[in-house]
Amino acid sequence: MVEIITVTAENVEEYGFFCKMSARNGAAWQAKRAWLMGRFAEGLQLRLLGEGERGFIEFMPGAKCWRGIDGAEDFAVIHCLWVVGRSKGRGFAAALLDEVEGWARAEGFRGVAALTGKGNWLISPGVLEHRGYEGIDRAEHGFELSAKCFTRGPLPRLTGGWHAKAEACGPGLTVLRSAQCPYLEDAAQHARRAAETLGLPFTDRVIETAEDLRALSPSPYGTYALVHDGKLLSYHYLLEKQILERLGG
Repeated sequence: MVEIITVTAENVEEYGFFCKMSARNGAAWQAKRAWLMGRFAEGLQLRLLGEGERGFIEFMPGAKCWRGIDGAEDFAVIHCLWVVGRSKGRGFAAALLDEVEGWARAEGFRGVAALTGKGNWLISPGVLEHRGYEGIDRAEHGFELSAKCFTRGPLPRLTGGWHAKAEACGPGLTVLRSAQCPYLEDAAQHARRAAETLGLPFTDRVIETAEDLRALSPSPYGTYALVHDGKLLSYHYLLEKQILERLGG
């Protein structure tokens, strides 16, 4: 079985965090590093595939997770699971999930939860179903909250209020993003250029805390949202031309 590297505050400079590895001197990479340093202190866990394989998993105690999830204090919550290229289809995703579940049991959590869906940047429900995860809550745009429970008790739930949160963004094009994903600075620039092309007001708001994410995000994904005139346009990265196409520009 492949080596799995535990990334910590002490060795993150050596191993990085998988995404944007070719741009370590860039502002987005540095912002993600700073974000991680704050989260390590809150219990965030990061595992990388070693031996030249390509994949990682990021997870943390549910009370501090950066997803639109409430009531997850007794659960570990998976943020991201990503295995790519030649590493796919070789059992590495299962090995990374073993890491989460083993850690959660050792730390006394009642289970593991994850936001799933069939869209971009989400874990497919099929990846988790055969491991005993069940859908426990749902939201528009194909979001599902899945959980594997070790013991009985209250279940997490999605935060909700998505439409009201989108409407609160007001007119024009609004980006809500966190430094959790280093690709989102580029995504915001695409949105800014689309807004300029269309003559729309533009707001780029960086979410600084998990509490703000739950209060402000118009989708369970939380770490990114693109809102147009009070309606969610996308929860994931869109190129400028894709934004213009969706807005008829």
